[in-house]
Amino acid sequence: MKVFVNKRIPEIGIEMLKKAGLQVILPENENLSYEEWIEYCKNTDTILSVGGDFKYDKNFFDACPNIKAIALYSVGFDHVDIIEAIHRNIPVGNTPDVLSRATSDVAFLLMQSVARRASYNFQKVKEGNWNDFDPLHALGQEIYGKTMGIFGLGRIGFEMAEKAKKAFDMNIIYHNRNHNEEAEKELGAKYVSFDELIENADVLSVHANFTPEHKELFNYSVFEKMKPDAIFINTARGGFHNQKDLYRALLDKKIWGAGLDVTNPEPISPDDPILELSSVCVLPHIGSATIEARNGMAKLAAGNIIAFSKGEKMPHCTNPEVYSRHSS
Repeated sequence: MKVFVNKRIPEIGIEMLKKAGLQVILPENENLSYEEWIEYCKNTDTILSVGGDFKYDKNFFDACPNIKAIALYSVGFDHVDIIEAIHRNIPVGNTPDVLSRATSDVAFLLMQSVARRASYNFQKVKEGNWNDFDPLHALGQEIYGKTMGIFGLGRIGFEMAEKAKKAFDMNIIYHNRNHNEEAEKELGAKYVSFDELIENADVLSVHANFTPEHKELFNYSVFEKMKPDAIFINTARGGFHNQKDLYRALLDKKIWGAGLDVTNPEPISPDDPILELSSVCVLPHIGSATIEARNGMAKLAAGNIIAFSKGEKMPHCTNPEVYSRHSS
């Protein structure tokens, strides 16, 4: 069975695939055009897919009828038409849990960086603009005992809430489709409506899975309902927020600051005016960028492909319905 891996992953994943007797195909040039990507995919059985450069939609599946399974090197699967994959009996695997700590670390880092205007002050140091002491210039804020609002209290959101609780004794409120009993019991988290979340959070951190219904959910009308000293954090998907609205809300002092590991669009333009604001910190989508997390992702993605090659269920499958369809 052939496996197309469109970008380099940690060697541990490649070795797993080869040891399982699978033929691994790697492109000579990783910066593939859409047409080049399709040509590789046409000539393989399975894909270990790294990044979200291209969409797995009806057009893709029509162009690549030989594809039997896809293993994503990510937790998110919003670039895959899951309904279309189910219709074609194609299992789609992902890599949950192994990057939860790493991603929540970045959200926690962004919260503190924004609260203390770290990016702005670091830039001042690099420019040699370390002026005399000014008691009122570019002050940050403390977050001890304040309220952390989590939109999407799954594994990553839980890790973020736990850090906020233990480090800063923050009160935890959250909005989910369902109650998180573990968080309520261990962290004293309180389930609230979406309106209550945005109105009461001092820090609002986004950790939900992105779906079309969430597109630009956080827009100007939402930001203007938040506290004027609130901090908005997004380490999930850039599509959750309208970036022009976010910039406007910051300028209008509807909210105080923003920390982004994801942007809309992504990558962000270096000329985007939001980068000039002193209470903003933007990182280049590095949530899972640790040795431990990336190795773990490689093992899970490879494990999904290997299980499929053996006729077994993928251990981490986003659309398990395909297996019930096969067995029915």
